[in-house]
Amino acid sequence: MKPIRVFLIAGARPNFMKLKPVYEKLSAHPRLHVSIIHTGQHYDYNMSRVFFEDLNMPQPHHYLGVGSDTHARQTARIMMALDELFDGENPEWVFVFGDVNSTIAAALTAIKRGIKIAHVESGLRSFDMTMPEEINRILTDRISHLHLVTEPSAIENLLREGHSPDTIKWVGNTMIETLISILPDAANRFEDLKKKFGIREKEYALLTLHRPSNVDDRKKLESIIGAIKPHAEHFPVIFPVHPRTLRKLEGMDTGRIRLVEPMRYLDFVSLQMHARFVMTDSGGIQEETTYLRIPCLTLRENTERPITVEIGTNILVGTEPERISRYMERAINGQLKLRARIPRFWDERVSDRILEHFLEAL
Repeated sequence: MKPIRVFLIAGARPNFMKLKPVYEKLSAHPRLHVSIIHTGQHYDYNMSRVFFEDLNMPQPHHYLGVGSDTHARQTARIMMALDELFDGENPEWVFVFGDVNSTIAAALTAIKRGIKIAHVESGLRSFDMTMPEEINRILTDRISHLHLVTEPSAIENLLREGHSPDTIKWVGNTMIETLISILPDAANRFEDLKKKFGIREKEYALLTLHRPSNVDDRKKLESIIGAIKPHAEHFPVIFPVHPRTLRKLEGMDTGRIRLVEPMRYLDFVSLQMHARFVMTDSGGIQEETTYLRIPCLTLRENTERPITVEIGTNILVGTEPERISRYMERAINGQLKLRARIPRFWDERVSDRILEHFLEAL
Protein backbone atom coordinates (compact mmCIF):
# COMPACT_ATOMS: atom_id res chain seq x y z
CA MET A 1 0.00 0.00 0.00
CA LYS A 2 1.35 3.43 -0.96
CA PRO A 3 2.10 5.59 2.13
CA ILE A 4 -0.10 8.62 2.71
CA ARG A 5 1.87 11.83 2.26
CA VAL A 6 1.57 14.21 5.21
CA PHE A 7 3.11 17.67 5.56
CA LEU A 8 3.66 19.22 9.00
CA ILE A 9 3.88 22.96 8.35
CA ALA A 10 5.22 25.51 10.84
CA GLY A 11 7.29 28.64 10.79
CA ALA A 12 7.31 30.32 14.20
CA ARG A 13 9.21 29.34 17.32
CA PRO A 14 6.33 28.10 19.55
CA ASN A 15 5.02 25.84 16.82
CA PHE A 16 8.19 23.82 16.56
CA MET A 17 7.56 22.60 20.12
CA LYS A 18 4.01 21.66 19.13
CA LEU A 19 5.22 19.89 15.99
CA LYS A 20 7.99 17.75 17.53
CA PRO A 21 5.96 14.93 19.16
CA VAL A 22 3.52 14.83 16.24
CA TYR A 23 6.39 14.29 13.81
CA GLU A 24 8.00 11.61 15.95
CA LYS A 25 4.76 9.67 16.33
CA LEU A 26 3.42 9.99 12.79
CA SER A 27 6.74 9.43 11.02
CA ALA A 28 7.17 6.09 12.83
CA HIS A 29 3.92 4.73 11.40
CA PRO A 30 4.31 2.58 8.26
CA ARG A 31 1.17 3.97 6.59
CA LEU A 32 2.47 7.56 6.65
CA HIS A 33 5.18 9.45 4.79
CA VAL A 34 5.76 12.60 6.85
CA SER A 35 7.72 15.75 5.97
CA ILE A 36 8.48 18.88 8.01
CA ILE A 37 7.98 22.16 6.14
CA HIS A 38 9.58 25.24 7.70
CA THR A 39 8.16 28.42 6.18
CA GLY A 40 10.92 30.62 7.60
CA GLN A 41 8.47 33.01 9.29
CA HIS A 42 10.97 33.19 12.17
CA TYR A 43 14.40 33.32 10.60
CA ASP A 44 16.63 34.52 13.47
CA TYR A 45 18.91 31.64 14.57
CA ASN A 46 17.85 31.71 18.23
CA MET A 47 14.21 32.09 17.21
CA SER A 48 14.23 29.14 14.83
CA ARG A 49 17.04 26.81 13.81
CA VAL A 50 18.49 26.41 17.29
CA PHE A 51 15.17 24.91 18.34
CA PHE A 52 15.76 21.93 16.08
CA GLU A 53 19.02 21.33 17.95
CA ASP A 54 17.55 21.77 21.42
CA LEU A 55 14.59 19.54 20.60
CA ASN A 56 16.73 16.92 18.84
CA MET A 57 14.63 17.22 15.69
CA PRO A 58 15.76 16.51 12.14
CA GLN A 59 16.31 19.49 9.90
CA PRO A 60 13.21 20.46 7.89
CA HIS A 61 12.67 18.56 4.68
CA HIS A 62 11.80 21.86 3.00
CA TYR A 63 12.75 25.38 4.08
CA LEU A 64 10.82 28.17 2.34
CA GLY A 65 12.72 31.15 3.77
CA VAL A 66 9.91 33.71 3.53
CA GLY A 67 11.30 35.98 6.26
CA SER A 68 9.60 38.93 7.94
CA ASP A 69 7.07 41.28 6.36
CA THR A 70 3.63 42.77 6.96
CA HIS A 71 0.88 40.29 7.83
CA ALA A 72 -0.63 40.41 4.34
CA ARG A 73 2.62 40.18 2.40
CA GLN A 74 4.07 37.47 4.66
CA THR A 75 0.90 35.38 4.40
CA ALA A 76 0.87 35.81 0.61
CA ARG A 77 4.53 34.84 0.27
CA ILE A 78 4.01 31.70 2.34
CA MET A 79 1.02 30.75 0.19
CA MET A 80 2.97 31.29 -3.03
CA ALA A 81 5.91 29.21 -1.81
CA LEU A 82 3.64 26.41 -0.56
CA ASP A 83 1.65 26.41 -3.79
CA GLU A 84 4.83 25.79 -5.73
CA LEU A 85 5.93 23.09 -3.28
CA PHE A 86 2.55 21.35 -3.47
CA ASP A 87 2.88 21.21 -7.27
CA GLY A 88 5.82 18.85 -6.95
CA GLU A 89 5.02 17.02 -3.71
CA ASN A 90 1.20 16.70 -3.70
CA PRO A 91 0.51 15.87 -0.01
CA GLU A 92 -2.85 14.35 0.96
CA TRP A 93 -2.98 15.95 4.43
CA VAL A 94 -1.35 18.95 6.06
CA PHE A 95 -1.03 19.51 9.80
CA VAL A 96 -0.94 23.14 10.92
CA PHE A 97 -0.15 24.39 14.41
CA GLY A 98 -1.34 27.26 16.57
CA ASP A 99 -2.36 30.64 15.20
CA VAL A 100 0.46 32.36 13.30
CA ASN A 101 0.54 33.53 9.68
CA SER A 102 2.09 30.23 8.58
CA THR A 103 -0.94 28.45 10.01
CA ILE A 104 -3.60 30.29 8.03
CA ALA A 105 -1.43 30.51 4.90
CA ALA A 106 -0.88 26.74 4.84
CA ALA A 107 -4.56 26.02 5.51
CA LEU A 108 -5.76 28.34 2.72
CA THR A 109 -3.28 26.94 0.22
CA ALA A 110 -4.23 23.37 1.09
CA ILE A 111 -8.02 23.78 1.03
CA LYS A 112 -7.96 25.36 -2.44
CA ARG A 113 -6.18 22.23 -3.70
CA GLY A 114 -8.49 19.77 -1.98
CA ILE A 115 -5.83 18.78 0.56
CA LYS A 116 -7.22 17.89 3.98
CA ILE A 117 -6.22 19.89 7.06
CA ALA A 118 -5.62 18.89 10.68
CA HIS A 119 -5.36 21.83 13.09
CA VAL A 120 -3.33 21.19 16.22
CA GLU A 121 -4.39 23.53 19.06
CA SER A 122 -7.76 24.14 17.48
CA GLY A 123 -10.66 26.05 19.02
CA LEU A 124 -8.84 28.45 21.33
CA ARG A 125 -10.46 31.89 21.42
CA SER A 126 -9.59 35.22 23.05
CA PHE A 127 -12.74 36.86 21.58
CA ASP A 128 -10.54 39.83 20.68
CA MET A 129 -10.70 40.46 16.95
CA THR A 130 -7.97 43.10 17.16
CA MET A 131 -5.49 40.22 17.61
CA PRO A 132 -4.17 38.90 14.27
CA GLU A 133 -3.83 35.50 15.93
CA GLU A 134 -7.57 35.39 16.71
CA ILE A 135 -8.40 35.94 13.05
CA ASN A 136 -5.95 33.21 12.05
CA ARG A 137 -7.46 30.78 14.57
CA ILE A 138 -11.06 31.31 13.49
CA LEU A 139 -10.36 31.11 9.76
CA THR A 140 -8.10 28.07 10.07
CA ASP A 141 -10.71 26.19 12.10
CA ARG A 142 -13.43 27.11 9.59
CA ILE A 143 -11.67 25.15 6.80
CA SER A 144 -10.04 22.34 8.81
CA HIS A 145 -11.19 18.72 8.60
CA LEU A 146 -9.81 17.59 11.96
CA HIS A 147 -9.82 19.80 15.07
CA LEU A 148 -7.30 18.65 17.69
CA VAL A 149 -7.95 20.54 20.92
CA THR A 150 -5.99 21.17 24.11
CA GLU A 151 -8.74 22.07 26.62
CA PRO A 152 -12.54 21.90 27.12
CA SER A 153 -13.15 25.58 26.27
CA ALA A 154 -11.94 24.85 22.74
CA ILE A 155 -14.58 22.15 22.31
CA GLU A 156 -17.30 24.55 23.46
CA ASN A 157 -16.06 27.25 21.09
CA LEU A 158 -16.01 24.95 18.07
CA LEU A 159 -19.46 23.54 18.78
CA ARG A 160 -20.84 27.07 19.23
CA GLU A 161 -19.40 27.97 15.82
CA GLY A 162 -21.18 25.06 14.18
CA HIS A 163 -18.37 22.54 13.69
CA SER A 164 -19.35 18.88 13.58
CA PRO A 165 -18.64 17.03 16.85
CA ASP A 166 -17.17 14.21 14.75
CA THR A 167 -14.25 16.44 13.72
CA ILE A 168 -13.41 17.62 17.26
CA LYS A 169 -10.94 15.49 19.22
CA TRP A 170 -9.71 16.35 22.72
CA VAL A 171 -6.09 15.18 22.60
CA GLY A 172 -4.25 17.49 24.98
CA ASN A 173 -1.30 19.82 24.59
CA THR A 174 1.61 18.77 22.37
CA MET A 175 3.75 21.64 23.64
CA ILE A 176 3.49 20.19 27.14
CA GLU A 177 4.49 16.77 25.80
CA THR A 178 7.62 18.39 24.38
CA LEU A 179 8.21 20.33 27.60
CA ILE A 180 8.10 17.15 29.67
CA SER A 181 10.64 15.49 27.39
CA ILE A 182 13.26 18.22 27.82
CA LEU A 183 12.84 19.04 31.53
CA PRO A 184 15.87 17.00 32.71
CA ASP A 185 18.17 18.70 30.19
CA ALA A 186 16.73 22.12 31.03
CA ALA A 187 17.23 21.59 34.75
CA ASN A 188 20.89 20.73 34.17
CA ARG A 189 21.53 24.10 32.51
CA PHE A 190 20.60 26.21 35.50
CA GLU A 191 24.02 26.14 37.18
CA ASP A 192 25.54 27.81 34.10
CA LEU A 193 22.68 30.29 33.86
CA LYS A 194 23.07 31.26 37.52
CA LYS A 195 26.68 32.21 36.85
CA LYS A 196 25.90 33.94 33.55
CA PHE A 197 23.20 36.19 35.01
CA GLY A 198 24.39 36.36 38.64
CA ILE A 199 21.07 35.06 39.97
CA ARG A 200 19.85 32.61 42.59
CA GLU A 201 16.98 30.15 42.43
CA LYS A 202 13.57 31.79 43.06
CA GLU A 203 15.29 35.17 43.44
CA TYR A 204 14.44 36.68 40.04
CA ALA A 205 11.55 37.20 37.62
CA LEU A 206 11.41 36.37 33.92
CA LEU A 207 9.74 38.74 31.43
CA THR A 208 8.65 38.41 27.79
CA LEU A 209 6.76 40.93 25.64
CA HIS A 210 6.01 40.66 21.93
CA ARG A 211 2.28 41.17 21.25
CA PRO A 212 1.69 44.08 18.84
CA SER A 213 -0.98 45.41 21.20
CA ASN A 214 1.72 45.83 23.86
CA VAL A 215 4.83 46.79 21.94
CA ASP A 216 3.72 48.71 18.84
CA ASP A 217 2.28 51.62 20.81
CA ARG A 218 5.32 53.30 22.33
CA LYS A 219 3.34 55.01 25.09
CA LYS A 220 1.80 51.72 26.14
CA LEU A 221 5.15 49.93 26.07
CA GLU A 222 6.70 52.74 28.12
CA SER A 223 3.93 52.46 30.70
CA ILE A 224 4.45 48.69 31.05
CA ILE A 225 8.21 49.10 31.34
CA GLY A 226 7.67 52.00 33.72
CA ALA A 227 5.62 49.78 36.04
CA ILE A 228 8.29 47.07 36.08
CA LYS A 229 11.37 49.32 36.39
CA PRO A 230 11.08 50.25 40.09
CA HIS A 231 10.83 46.60 41.14
CA ALA A 232 13.83 45.68 38.97
CA GLU A 233 15.93 48.02 41.11
CA HIS A 234 15.88 45.52 43.97
CA PHE A 235 14.64 42.27 42.37
CA PRO A 236 16.30 40.99 39.16
CA VAL A 237 14.06 40.93 36.07
CA ILE A 238 15.51 39.05 33.08
CA PHE A 239 14.00 40.07 29.75
CA PRO A 240 14.89 37.99 26.65
CA VAL A 241 13.89 40.49 23.98
CA HIS A 242 12.06 39.49 20.83
CA PRO A 243 13.69 41.23 17.79
CA ARG A 244 10.58 43.29 16.98
CA THR A 245 10.32 44.37 20.64
CA LEU A 246 13.98 45.39 20.72
CA ARG A 247 13.36 47.84 17.89
CA LYS A 248 10.50 49.40 19.83
CA LEU A 249 12.66 49.75 22.97
CA GLU A 250 15.31 51.80 21.19
CA GLY A 251 16.02 54.97 23.17
CA MET A 252 13.69 53.96 26.01
CA ASP A 253 14.85 54.05 29.64
CA THR A 254 14.53 50.44 30.85
CA GLY A 255 16.33 51.01 34.15
CA ARG A 256 17.89 47.86 35.61
CA ILE A 257 15.69 45.43 33.68
CA ARG A 258 18.18 42.99 32.19
CA LEU A 259 17.69 42.95 28.42
CA VAL A 260 19.18 39.82 26.85
CA GLU A 261 19.07 38.19 23.44
CA PRO A 262 16.42 35.56 22.59
CA MET A 263 17.41 32.32 24.29
CA ARG A 264 17.72 28.72 23.35
CA TYR A 265 14.59 26.87 24.36
CA LEU A 266 16.39 24.76 26.97
CA ASP A 267 17.82 27.87 28.64
CA PHE A 268 14.47 29.64 28.64
CA VAL A 269 12.68 26.66 30.15
CA SER A 270 15.40 26.38 32.78
CA LEU A 271 14.86 30.01 33.76
CA GLN A 272 11.10 29.45 33.91
CA MET A 273 11.55 26.42 36.16
CA HIS A 274 13.61 28.32 38.71
CA ALA A 275 12.00 31.78 38.61
CA ARG A 276 9.88 33.11 41.45
CA PHE A 277 7.38 34.26 38.84
CA VAL A 278 7.04 34.99 35.13
CA MET A 279 5.49 38.00 33.36
CA THR A 280 4.42 37.56 29.76
CA ASP A 281 1.96 38.28 26.97
CA SER A 282 2.66 34.90 25.35
CA GLY A 283 0.01 32.21 25.15
CA GLY A 284 2.42 29.29 25.27
CA ILE A 285 4.20 30.55 28.37
CA GLN A 286 0.86 30.70 30.19
CA GLU A 287 0.64 26.95 29.52
CA GLU A 288 4.23 26.10 30.38
CA THR A 289 4.10 27.94 33.70
CA THR A 290 0.85 26.17 34.56
CA TYR A 291 2.53 22.80 34.04
CA LEU A 292 5.63 23.94 35.95
CA ARG A 293 3.46 25.45 38.72
CA ILE A 294 5.23 28.81 38.45
CA PRO A 295 3.11 31.95 39.02
CA CYS A 296 2.45 33.73 35.74
CA LEU A 297 1.37 37.38 35.47
CA THR A 298 -0.15 37.75 32.01
CA LEU A 299 0.14 41.31 30.72
CA ARG A 300 -3.02 41.16 28.61
CA GLU A 301 -6.71 41.90 29.09
CA ASN A 302 -7.78 38.47 27.82
CA THR A 303 -6.51 34.96 27.18
CA GLU A 304 -7.41 32.26 24.68
CA ARG A 305 -6.23 29.71 27.25
CA PRO A 306 -8.78 30.12 30.07
CA ILE A 307 -7.89 26.81 31.68
CA THR A 308 -4.57 28.32 32.80
CA VAL A 309 -6.54 30.85 34.84
CA GLU A 310 -9.27 28.48 36.01
CA ILE A 311 -7.04 25.73 37.41
CA GLY A 312 -3.49 26.82 36.60
CA THR A 313 -1.05 29.43 37.87
CA ASN A 314 -2.01 32.21 35.46
CA ILE A 315 -3.34 35.61 36.57
CA LEU A 316 -4.71 38.05 33.98
CA VAL A 317 -3.09 41.25 35.21
CA GLY A 318 -3.75 43.44 32.20
CA THR A 319 -1.55 46.39 31.20
CA GLU A 320 -2.59 49.11 33.65
CA PRO A 321 0.65 50.19 35.40
CA GLU A 322 -0.71 50.32 38.95
CA ARG A 323 -2.14 46.82 38.63
CA ILE A 324 1.13 45.44 37.19
CA SER A 325 3.06 47.04 40.04
CA ARG A 326 0.67 45.72 42.68
CA TYR A 327 0.84 42.14 41.44
CA MET A 328 4.61 42.30 41.03
CA GLU A 329 4.93 43.38 44.65
CA ARG A 330 2.76 40.49 45.79
CA ALA A 331 4.70 38.01 43.64
CA ILE A 332 8.07 39.27 44.90
CA ASN A 333 6.87 38.93 48.48
CA GLY A 334 5.53 35.41 47.88
CA GLN A 335 1.93 36.49 48.53
CA LEU A 336 0.33 34.85 45.48
CA LYS A 337 -1.59 31.84 46.77
CA LEU A 338 -2.26 29.57 43.80
CA ARG A 339 -3.62 26.05 43.96
CA ALA A 340 -2.42 24.79 40.63
CA ARG A 341 -3.58 21.62 38.88
CA ILE A 342 -2.30 20.22 35.61
CA PRO A 343 -5.11 20.08 33.01
CA ARG A 344 -6.32 16.74 31.73
CA PHE A 345 -4.33 15.27 28.85
CA TRP A 346 -1.36 17.61 29.39
CA ASP A 347 0.94 14.61 29.53
CA GLU A 348 3.37 12.41 27.57
CA ARG A 349 0.69 10.72 25.44
CA VAL A 350 -0.76 13.60 23.44
CA SER A 351 0.84 12.44 20.18
CA ASP A 352 -0.48 8.90 20.76
CA ARG A 353 -4.02 10.30 20.87
CA ILE A 354 -3.38 12.43 17.78
CA LEU A 355 -2.16 9.41 15.82
CA GLU A 356 -5.16 7.37 16.93
CA HIS A 357 -7.67 10.01 15.81
CA PHE A 358 -5.80 10.74 12.61
CA LEU A 359 -5.83 7.08 11.58
CA GLU A 360 -9.57 7.02 12.30
CA ALA A 361 -9.99 10.08 10.04
CA LEU A 362 -8.21 8.27 7.21
